[in-house]
Amino acid sequence: MEISKTYLTDLVYRVNGAAIEVHKALGPGLLESVYHKCLKKELTIRGISFQSELLVPVSYKGLEINTELRCDLFVENILVVELKAIESILPIHEAQILTYMKLLNVPKGLMINFNTVNIFREGQKTYVNELYRSLPE
Repeated sequence: MEISKTYLTDLVYRVNGAAIEVHKALGPGLLESVYHKCLKKELTIRGISFQSELLVPVSYKGLEINTELRCDLFVENILVVELKAIESILPIHEAQILTYMKLLNVPKGLMINFNTVNIFREGQKTYVNELYRSLPE
């Protein structure tokens, strides 16, 4: 299957729907690890494939460096999902997701912050890079 902007948009919509379902059930105020476990269950229920706590490879001067960088969720081998349960998203969090996208060579990322009143309005943000811009519609 060819990856397209439409496919990625639909995938983000589906993952957001799962996150909203978890947030509806639990509300804000819990640890990120609780939301992570529940979101994994919800993605499984919805038939969305993912890897959890994926080790992000770092290549430096042709060598694989073990850095212990971990992507919260790597959905369908094409979407980086980073989870937070914090007061606000800071530039360092955005740098983290953009770096994971670069290192994993994927065009789109999704940051979900469960510590909000409404995930859809204020708790999620998508990120794209130059790979996304070159995809077909």
